[in-house]
Amino acid sequence: MSEIWAWLGDLGNSKVLALLIFFTTFVGIVLYVYTGKQRKERLESYKNIPFIDDEDKKPASKQGDK
Repeated sequence: MSEIWAWLGDLGNSKVLALLIFFTTFVGIVLYVYTGKQRKERLESYKNIPFIDDEDKKPASKQGDK
């Protein structure tokens, strides 16, 4: 067990291990986002959110409001 900690303690080895962990995580996230037709369609619909007017999203006003 101490050999593993000694190997990780070497700065060159820990950088490689961190790179592998982050790259694997990145690939996993990309696969999660772009696989599945329903998820892809939902995420594609979000791209137009900045262009939606606020007037379209306002709830109907109550009679007491002016």
